[in-house]
Amino acid sequence: MTGTATSHEPFVHPALFYRGTDQYIAGTVPFLREGLDAGEPAAVAAPPDRLELIREGLGERAAEVRFIDMTQAGRNPGRIIPGVLLKFADAQPDARRVRIIGEPIWRGRSAVEYPACVQHEALINAAFTGRAVTILCPYDAGQLEEQALSDALATHPVVIDADGETRSTAYGPERIIAHYNEPLLAPLGAATSLFAAQTLPDARDFAVSQARSLGISGVSLGDLELAVAELTTNSVVHGAGSGILRIWTDSDRIVCEVHDGGQLTDPLAGRRRPNPTQPGGRGLLLVHRLADLVRIHTGPDGTTIRCYLPG
Repeated sequence: MTGTATSHEPFVHPALFYRGTDQYIAGTVPFLREGLDAGEPAAVAAPPDRLELIREGLGERAAEVRFIDMTQAGRNPGRIIPGVLLKFADAQPDARRVRIIGEPIWRGRSAVEYPACVQHEALINAAFTGRAVTILCPYDAGQLEEQALSDALATHPVVIDADGETRSTAYGPERIIAHYNEPLLAPLGAATSLFAAQTLPDARDFAVSQARSLGISGVSLGDLELAVAELTTNSVVHGAGSGILRIWTDSDRIVCEVHDGGQLTDPLAGRRRPNPTQPGGRGLLLVHRLADLVRIHTGPDGTTIRCYLPG
């Protein structure tokens, strides 16, 4: 594979379709070696078994690469751009080019997680436009659903498979972002509270009380309180000035959801690394850090932000 920049666009974002261990190693290890030989800082963010394959393939040169467990750092897909990809790229200000392997979609991702994963892949293109960065995204073509491979054609302008590199004729990340902007329906029986500017403390108290009644305590309770505080405050300041808070459990996780009448117009909201001197603008970024998963639906009728936290 090449995966190198063209004279037209410094950012390069290929997908690697692989089947089995041999194709995975053949598609990732030479990509990293090529970058290291060119003096390009390199990182790999992938599930642990994939990291081990790459370490073994690189041999002694593995010491030159930053390895990141994507099942932890990228458990919430909304954390990957600011907390993994941009974090590594921004830490290399003097590099001519940076190379990253990022594998955010693997067998075992749930149906509720998948829309956030594919939206993440689409948003990478906007987050890195104009930057001298190559991000290679492997897809296990032998294990993933056909829908994931079809969506990868739309989120990556270049696809690499066993037959070589091709341009994706289906490329259209904006279409994917819109398609997975799905309405989020809360379950019947979810605890519900209305809030406005003057009742923000009451909303936090309501969330904490409901969480305790569901058996939540310790760090998880504190994270929920903080997430609710950020989401409800954002609704008051940036939304329609009021909103609806809902709380319920889903398996072993607690879910909090805030709906308001505003529309979220910036698809990268909560995914940028803020300027340290910038006041505010960190609410949704913090929610992404706290949560295992964040799902968002926005449109003319309002915005719903739903976050899943460990129970």
